[in-house]
Amino acid sequence: MTQTTQAQLVVLGGGPGGYSAAFRAADLGLQVTLVERYERLGGVCLNVGCIPSKALLHIAGVVEENEHLAELGFAPQQPELAAVQRFRDQTVERMTTNLSALAKERGVTVIQATGVFEDSHQLRLSHANGTESLLRFEQLILAVGSRVVALPFLPKDERIWDSTDALKLSQIPKRLLVIGGGIIGLEMATVYRALGSAVTIVEAADQLIPAADSDLVRLYQRQNKDRFDIRLKTRLDSVSATEAALNVTLTDANDQSVSADFDAILVAVGRRPNGDLIQAEKAGLTVDDRGFVAVDEQLRTNVAHILAIGDLVGQPMLAHKASHQGHVAAEVAAGEPARFAPLAIPSIAYTHPEVAWTGLTEKEAKAQGLNVRTAAFPWSASGRALASGQGNGRTKLIYDADSDRLIGAGLVGAHAGELLGELTLALEFGASTEDLALTIHGHPTLHETVGLAAELAGGTITDLPNPLAKRHPATA
Repeated sequence: MTQTTQAQLVVLGGGPGGYSAAFRAADLGLQVTLVERYERLGGVCLNVGCIPSKALLHIAGVVEENEHLAELGFAPQQPELAAVQRFRDQTVERMTTNLSALAKERGVTVIQATGVFEDSHQLRLSHANGTESLLRFEQLILAVGSRVVALPFLPKDERIWDSTDALKLSQIPKRLLVIGGGIIGLEMATVYRALGSAVTIVEAADQLIPAADSDLVRLYQRQNKDRFDIRLKTRLDSVSATEAALNVTLTDANDQSVSADFDAILVAVGRRPNGDLIQAEKAGLTVDDRGFVAVDEQLRTNVAHILAIGDLVGQPMLAHKASHQGHVAAEVAAGEPARFAPLAIPSIAYTHPEVAWTGLTEKEAKAQGLNVRTAAFPWSASGRALASGQGNGRTKLIYDADSDRLIGAGLVGAHAGELLGELTLALEFGASTEDLALTIHGHPTLHETVGLAAELAGGTITDLPNPLAKRHPATA
């Protein structure tokens, strides 16, 4: 007979959204059971995604700094692969161990299993030891995340990777082809280039990181033109595997095809939600043909006692969005009047240099018919950026010309993602560019460029020629 257990609130999925929901719900007094398929909490993000990739990107950053040191006469060393792997694993271990301790401290019951719906109040769990059980619940928060998109025409070959494979660092290929010029593709390209691979990046769109504004991406691409072979408006037509290499055919926008050999291929063309993997129809849940589950501002699905968060409910597929949604879903489950209605969700490509944005991009604002203006401060005029060898960056503010209200911001440069905190807070508080300009920023710092961009918008800039300056007739 199949064992059945009862829970007040079940959270299915232990990634950043899931464990955040479970821990918040437990803090609000609910009895919580958290179901996670990995042996360790953290989901894709902590185990095979965000955290191990950022550990490797830290190593890539060290290599980047070493290259700069070489220009200054130092003799840097290339990192050893075993040491890099050890640092990656230790980082993941520390994070996941902390999560287990937090779950225990809060009294959250953790079950390692995968789950599908048996009905609207019951999950069928498949455990690692091959057994099955039933888990009944009063309420459920779905946090089952997403999976990589595969290209069905590719041959089965251990040299063809997805992002999880790439993070294993099983080998450093001499020639690596990255299919997809989005954030994941570029981050992995950054890692492998630092570790010695010659990297070719193929993107079907007319720019890398298609979601970002093109002026920022052009700056990134200009700084990486000698590091990567970047091919835009290009598609992968075929791959044939031989013992010696993977032979590919690439076709550009003019239908000109070329063949080339690579030692490994990373497919990074996106992710799709896992709504089609949970037998949602048995619970009466509505899932669209892409695998997304629709929710309202309280993150309730069409079945009132089932909530959903994270990648499962739509773009952007980002861990920090899922975490905040996890808090909201837990509060709703506990009877509080919470809602998820952010004005801005930051996005960051942890590349070299970083590309980051928050709020509306310039192209999104124009598409909405807003009267948009921008002010961009070049890091070539920033003392801290120049002293750090980072003078190629830019800080860009996007604001409403009628109200002066900030509606978005974007940056490219070292630690660009760290500068989004102030800007996202400014967006949530409805700040104007004048508010930012009148905020005293430390000097010399990179975040000073935010205030200087705002001064440029308001015509009070003194660190650059002022386009709004009034000239005395005698000096005009």
